[in-house]
Order: sequence, then C-alpha cells, then structure tokens
Amino acid sequence: MRIRTDQYQPGPPPRPIEDLASLYRDDETAWLEIMSSLARQGRVEEFDLPSLSEYLADMAWRDRREVESRLVVLMSHLLKWEHQPDQRSRSWKATIVEQRQELNRHAGRGVLKNHGIAVVETIYPEAIDRAAAETGLSRESFPPSCPFTFDGLLMVEVDD
Repeated sequence: MRIRTDQYQPGPPPRPIEDLASLYRDDETAWLEIMSSLARQGRVEEFDLPSLSEYLADMAWRDRREVESRLVVLMSHLLKWEHQPDQRSRSWKATIVEQRQELNRHAGRGVLKNHGIAVVETIYPEAIDRAAAETGLSRESFPPSCPFTFDGLLMVEVDD
C-alpha cells in the first residue's frame, strides 16, 4: 500500500529543540502531536531526542508495571479464593476474570509476556502480603513459593 503525501497537512514549522523540550514538560500531548507529525514527514533531524528517549523508557516502564500490578491482584485473589472458600464472592470472581482478560489482552504474547514470565515468582510475596491483609490470615497460611506460572494464570478458571 502506497501512502499519498498529499493526505497530510503541512507539519509544524521547525522549532528549536529547547522549545520542544519545554513543550514536553508543559504539554506532553501537544509534544506528542508534533513529534508524530515530524515522524510522519520524515523530519527526524528535528526530533527532541532526549525527551523522546525519556518518553519511550517511561512507556516501557508503565507497561511492565501494569503487568506486575495485574499479576499481583490476580494472584492475591486466587490465594483468597483458595484459602477462604466460605468467603468467595461474585466480586472476587469478577476481579479474577477481569485481571486474566486484561493480562491476556496486553501481555498474552511478546515482550510483555516475557516480562510476566520473568517476574511472577519475584512479585509473589506482594500477592501474599495483599491476600494476608485482605483475609486476616497469616502470611504463613499461603504457599511459601509461588504456585503459579504466567501461562497458568492466563488460563485459570474459577469454579464456585
């Protein structure tokens, strides 16, 4: 498919890098629009490379952190489900389903899956802490080593 160059409006006028760096701090969305326009036009020499590098690193960190956060929530709810069967609720089940769906959507494959696989065991203590706080059970009530695999967490089904 060939992209027609007449489909795009002229891009922003050239801006000094200092102005773009200032715009990045003041209005990230406007900065993104300008960077996108510059990229679309092939004007890479005008990129605000320091801010772009920072932005991309922040995006990668946020993506990884979201995977970790969802894994902790999912594991803590599964621990609660297993260790307090008399307290099971539709809310717990809905949380388990939601976290599993979101992890499948965002981390079911690719780099985020690799990150999920790598961190399941290291973030398991956070899941224990959360499950213990929410149930009132001691940390020792839960398995000391992680009973979950990343792929297993993505496929887990809970029965009432």
